[in-house]
Amino acid sequence: MKKLILIALFAIVSLGLFAQPIPPPISHGSTGDQQGAPLDGGLSILLILSAVYGAKKTYYLRIKKIDK
Repeated sequence: MKKLILIALFAIVSLGLFAQPIPPPISHGSTGDQQGAPLDGGLSILLILSAVYGAKKTYYLRIKKIDK
């Protein structure tokens, strides 16, 4: 039951975690090239670091298994 409540709470809370929409153009001298919030800033770095960490962990577990 706790697990179901936790999953439901996580789903409800995560609904508000979307990127910002593109703001409406400003009428006084706007160039019209406004952008929304970027999503790729740290995501690529996070994915690379997690892959390196997983490879390191796999390597050490494999060496530990061979030593036994």
